[in-house]
Amino acid sequence: MSQETFFAQQEDCFSSFHNYLQHIGKLQRLQARNLQDNLRRRQADSLQALAECSAQPPGAADWSDYLSDFNQRTLLFWDTLRQRADNTLHHRQAGYPVLLKFDHELLLDGRDLPAPVNYSLLRILPGPNQMTDVSLPPVIVIDPRGGHGAGIGGFKEESEIGESLRAGHPTYFISFSHSSEPGQTLSDIALAQARFIELVTERHAQAGKPVLIGNCQAGWALMGLAALRPELPGLLVVVGAPLSYWAGVNGRNPMRYAGGLLGGAWMTRLGSDLGNGRFDGTWLVNNFEILDPSHALWSKYYELFSSIDSEAPRFLDFERWWGSPNLFNSEEIETIVDELFIGNRLTGGQGTLTDLRQIEAPVVVFCSYGDNITPPQQALNWIADLYPSDLALHSSGRTIIYLKHASAGHLGIFVSGQVARREHRQLIGAIDAIKALPPGLFELIIDDVPHPDGGTQAYKVHFESRRIADIIAEDDGCDDEREFELVNRVSAINSTFYDWTVRPWLSRAINEPTAEQLRQNHPFHLQRLAWSSLNPALWWLSGTAKQVRHQRQPVRHDNPLLAWQDFVSGCVENTLDTWRDLRDAGQELAFHMFYGGLSTLAGGQQASAAEKFVSERERALLERLYEALPLGGAREAAIRILLLLARASGRLDKVMLESIVKDYRRRASADPHIPDVASLREITRQQNLLVFAYPEESLQTLPELLPEAAERRRILAEVMDIEPVWQHSDGPLGTLWRRLFEVLELPPADFARLPLEEPEASAAPAPAEASAATPAVAPEGALPVPEPKVRPAAEAAAVPASRQEALIEPAPAVVPELPAGAPEPEAVEPAAAPVKAEPAAKAPAEAAPAEATPKPHIRIRANTVIAEPAEAQPAGAATPIAAEASPAPLEAAPASTEASPAPVEAAPASAEASPAPAQSAPAPKTAKPRQPRRPRKPTSTKPGNK
Repeated sequence: MSQETFFAQQEDCFSSFHNYLQHIGKLQRLQARNLQDNLRRRQADSLQALAECSAQPPGAADWSDYLSDFNQRTLLFWDTLRQRADNTLHHRQAGYPVLLKFDHELLLDGRDLPAPVNYSLLRILPGPNQMTDVSLPPVIVIDPRGGHGAGIGGFKEESEIGESLRAGHPTYFISFSHSSEPGQTLSDIALAQARFIELVTERHAQAGKPVLIGNCQAGWALMGLAALRPELPGLLVVVGAPLSYWAGVNGRNPMRYAGGLLGGAWMTRLGSDLGNGRFDGTWLVNNFEILDPSHALWSKYYELFSSIDSEAPRFLDFERWWGSPNLFNSEEIETIVDELFIGNRLTGGQGTLTDLRQIEAPVVVFCSYGDNITPPQQALNWIADLYPSDLALHSSGRTIIYLKHASAGHLGIFVSGQVARREHRQLIGAIDAIKALPPGLFELIIDDVPHPDGGTQAYKVHFESRRIADIIAEDDGCDDEREFELVNRVSAINSTFYDWTVRPWLSRAINEPTAEQLRQNHPFHLQRLAWSSLNPALWWLSGTAKQVRHQRQPVRHDNPLLAWQDFVSGCVENTLDTWRDLRDAGQELAFHMFYGGLSTLAGGQQASAAEKFVSERERALLERLYEALPLGGAREAAIRILLLLARASGRLDKVMLESIVKDYRRRASADPHIPDVASLREITRQQNLLVFAYPEESLQTLPELLPEAAERRRILAEVMDIEPVWQHSDGPLGTLWRRLFEVLELPPADFARLPLEEPEASAAPAPAEASAATPAVAPEGALPVPEPKVRPAAEAAAVPASRQEALIEPAPAVVPELPAGAPEPEAVEPAAAPVKAEPAAKAPAEAAPAEATPKPHIRIRANTVIAEPAEAQPAGAATPIAAEASPAPLEAAPASTEASPAPVEAAPASAEASPAPAQSAPAPKTAKPRQPRRPRKPTSTKPGNK
């Protein structure tokens, strides 16, 4: 080892240790601030409730009525707990049947397959007043197997199954039984589910591929299956499914630290050995309850007690499902924990199990900020893991949509009636619109439409384009992933030690009767069975409760003691929440201190290879895209215009997308020459990629796709009929409409005859017009705006998504100052008769070929393709191409809304060119250089030699 290498390693260790101390200090301050804020908020709520209680002191009659009601509610509460325990026993004796509110029939039992599994395919029978539309694609809801019992997707009317039946879709349900088949593995389950999907597809061959809905565990399993068999699904909907298991935000997601604090996956092996080769899902259910002790120990029981007359049926239905956990084979649970929860090998770990980029169907991800099991980071970060840039996502041809709820919990996202009526109903109703979306990343947004008469709440759905940066912004960075990598290594060491020292003798010491006794004596089951009718001390409870119900006299709602009751309950809940916050803060701090210290011993964070090398694959793709700009005909032009308008609009309405789908189906049925869906989807993918990579060039090359004026008029007329709202928009969309007519050399329509904006006004767009869906665009005719501070383009294209946030933040739009001595820009009057330029296609024949222009150097900045000339261009080789071009004293005018002062050699077929350049013959058309995304300031104010 050389002296330089030695000192470099010492400096790296010192820097890593310094960063470790800074991280721990920052985390301590964050935890202290969170604890103080939560405590202050709870104290304020308690003081306010206390003030309201003290304002109305109770009288003697209030006390008498309240105590009578309190005693009656107590007896009814105890009897409800007795019913819960008896229901659990009856459910066990019946063999743990699936809990569905809907009639169903068994189509295929997984135990009859070559590799038997405990899954089965059920056909949901519609109700007496429900009609099934056989032309609609079938919907298959897959039940999650996360420890609890079967039936979460449909054990109440307002559920995923209920909304699918309501929409008229043929509906199916993939359920599971209580215990796994001997030797059952995750691969066997995937094969069985693939056979189920094939059977449903065969039954509805004319309706298209099925829509697959996977909840939680079923979601990530479904994604893996769709990657291995991409031809199976027509649409994927994953709800509350963790896909990036290490992701999360400091101070808010404590669940991800459990594996590291317990020393890894060795405890799952211990649980399997104590269960005679089967892992009891009760441990998973119990861990979920521990996450929120105030709800598990107090809130749900107080809600039942305070509303005992109406809450008991709902409580019993939920507890029948929640209180019957299922069993896993040791092979299943160990694979899940080792490879996914700790190894993170679904998308981000070393040696991933499958490549989710192979999924061909659109993917919809539904997550919630209130989900403490699957936060949005774990549900969405896989997108940034697989696609390091927006260009990578668009070029793959994949469509990903996500929907975020503000507050629903992990179970509420599946079983809440309000979520079912709003989110699930709109998701199922937007299936056609989702399939019609072009490739890219979108957010599905549901707008509440107030009813004028206070009737049924209505909703409107639209989609907004998003960037990979929007996904990364939800996280606080990936610096802690190195610590989770160490958890994986520690887990492997501990598991190997357990397999060598404990498993050989413990697995032989436990037999099935012993394992069953251990399962039944779990505290989760004992606290329920203690209230069953088997308890001789409760022989009197059933009869007494029946008598109380007959003589029930509830207290008045305005009794002051009810407010005091809520105040005491709130104090208990706040105490448990404060204890939970202290526990979570201590666990998170302990995790980072221990594993952060271990990572310090391994040295600082190593630079990623993606930060050192340029993506040659993306460069080659950009070369091919540039060559494809002038290729195509009327169909490609129509799709390109729609994509350009959608990009300028920033949103795509569900109604508009559905109208496009209906129009296509109508035309396809009448004209056999209409291309099929696969061909049309490929055309859309190609044009969408061109519009994303080269938005300005895509617009300028439209005349080459539509050489005839009649064809241009027809295409624009059809586009205007698709979304009339677009015709009455200002800002970028209105500007784009006017430029479309100019580029295509057509007289503008009435709605496009608006006066063009002043360059000064268009130089700084209003903040409301800037959308996160599209990069910031400088309107045409605007002076150059400063470039955002980014790394070299090639590096930015290859930087991993986890480190891309600092590179893709756009620079704020500012009004630049004019160069010294430059005249004020003048607005071009639309009524003025400009000097018409010769068509671009004739330019090479009318002028001598100029000196070959060097090929521009392609860059990628801020996830958007830009370009810059390889060397300086001659001043006389360019002609401004926009109707709002800068005045003649500027040496090089901006070419478009995303253009730079790079010269353009041939004037397009626009009818409004600058007067000064029009005095000379048009420049010959040669290879058109790619335009940069943003203009730079001119280096000179002298007019160019035209």
